[in-house]
Amino acid sequence: MSSERAEGTDVDSTPLALKILVAGGFGVGKTTLVGSVSEIRPLRTEELLSEAGERVDDTGGVDQKTTTTVAMDFGRITIRSGLSLYLFGTPGQDRFWFLWDELAQGALGAVVLADTRRLGDCFPAVDYFEHRRIPFVVAVNCFPGVRTYGTQEVSRALDLDQGTPVVLCDARDRDSGKEVLIRLVEYAGRIHTARLLDTFEDPDND
Repeated sequence: MSSERAEGTDVDSTPLALKILVAGGFGVGKTTLVGSVSEIRPLRTEELLSEAGERVDDTGGVDQKTTTTVAMDFGRITIRSGLSLYLFGTPGQDRFWFLWDELAQGALGAVVLADTRRLGDCFPAVDYFEHRRIPFVVAVNCFPGVRTYGTQEVSRALDLDQGTPVVLCDARDRDSGKEVLIRLVEYAGRIHTARLLDTFEDPDND
């Protein structure tokens, strides 16, 4: 009996690590979000914006930004005992999108950060995850002094599939960022469970 309990305890306490992507347009706050929630010193691949890069990248609306992610950001957060999330922040510029396929492999889901001043910048990320059937939530980063839009307004503007969550957040605030990640894990868990059940459905029962 004690052996059975010990084995059950071992199974229940097996740590689980999930891979999460953080995507969105240039200057939307991806590096900030990963850095604010990470319990380890985040890995960053930021470089100073060059004159050549400024001619290629659209910096409108983020004129004060002086650096850019050129590969990825990486961080880790423990949501609860035995459940850790490994966060991979993707570069936002078009010229770095070739990295996305590598980063997306094995991901449970993604957070698409949005800035309502440049909402169109997150369309490529939304399209990317929709086409690859990777569950995602849209997190609207509420910058100071910027008009706040409701989640339904953002959902309609982005023409999201019904049920795709939209949440408001402050990428600088750890608790706010953690709530976004919890929402994603819950949503992605339901989506993956539903897909798994679909694979066991007998078409003859339709």
